[in-house]
Amino acid sequence: MIDEIMSLVKKHEKWRGQETLNLIPSENVTSPAVRALLSTDLGHRYTSPDGFYMGTSFIDEIEQYGVKLAKDVFNSETADLRPLSGHIADLTFLASFAKPNDKIVCVSPADGGYPGISKLGISNFLSLKILDFPFSKADINIEVEKAENFILHEKPRVIVFGASRFLFPHPVHKLVRAAKEVEAHVGYDGSHVLGLIAGKEFQDPLREGASTLFGSTHKSFFGPQGGIILADEAHGEVIQKRMRHVFVDNAHWNRIAALSLALAEMKEFGRAYARQVTQNAQVLAKTLAEKRFPVACPNLGYTRSHQVFLDFGGYKSEKGRAAAKKLEKANIVVDSGVRLGVCEATRRGMRKEEILRIADFIDRAFRKGEKPNEVKRDVVKFMKDFQEIHYCFK
Repeated sequence: MIDEIMSLVKKHEKWRGQETLNLIPSENVTSPAVRALLSTDLGHRYTSPDGFYMGTSFIDEIEQYGVKLAKDVFNSETADLRPLSGHIADLTFLASFAKPNDKIVCVSPADGGYPGISKLGISNFLSLKILDFPFSKADINIEVEKAENFILHEKPRVIVFGASRFLFPHPVHKLVRAAKEVEAHVGYDGSHVLGLIAGKEFQDPLREGASTLFGSTHKSFFGPQGGIILADEAHGEVIQKRMRHVFVDNAHWNRIAALSLALAEMKEFGRAYARQVTQNAQVLAKTLAEKRFPVACPNLGYTRSHQVFLDFGGYKSEKGRAAAKKLEKANIVVDSGVRLGVCEATRRGMRKEEILRIADFIDRAFRKGEKPNEVKRDVVKFMKDFQEIHYCFK
């Protein structure tokens, strides 16, 4: 059994870690140092704020240090590193500030919103009434005037900005007045754009009027898989009192150590990283558009995030899935969206010249109809030069 398991892991490591061009926007790569912390003795241990466990002094210091870094990086009054995922962070926020039958407003999955907080997920489980933001499919963003009137009319208890298909900043500051008037709690699911927010390259939701910023730590943010919550003092206190035993018990302290180091990397290198990510995304979008791919939002400059969206007849269309499968045969991995993300490519040191080559690989594998094995051979060769992780401590 051990041979089979180790063999499968090694095959995966070689394929996805060394030979594949990974363009899934909900993934990233950690630095060697961050990855190493995941396999330390911390992964075997417990701690608790009530002091039930002994031998936790260093674990507690690590968490405190990580919290301090998070508050510094995001300029937040409170920070909690304990959520085990962005999904748990979403659950924590909604369950803390909404009761059964309360109304919440978020972006519909049909418009690229996160299904996990929609009628398909958490909100239904919590018996919340889900209302969809008025949304422009052409601009892939919330329609401000309609949304303002909608909020004033419906009087939701909670408003959640953010999405899974996330090309442009959401109009938080333009809708805060309406939110305050109806006394709604304003949250921002930054799962996809957290690294760009940390790098001051997208928007700053906590300064624009959101009380709470939450999400995943492994998409544009280059930490281990997990979640984080940043909030003002009032909302942070509510969340922290309820976190343990309600939403999280063992918070996986090896993950928190790894996240703390990733936060230190983001503090040191985040601005340069985030700037390069957005530049790379814009180059990829523009180049693919020139090659006659259906890149969304040409009127708005395609993207201001890490994502490029190819519109093959709608999100998760059959044509999009077929395109993703075709690219996979050439060792180019995307999702069935088809959303393309440049975070991992950027972390591996790729810039404009390499992004142009990536666009060419995609063109050869899809539009030009070249044999997948021929493109695959060139992708594998190309990736050999990009095995080092950048924007991290050496």
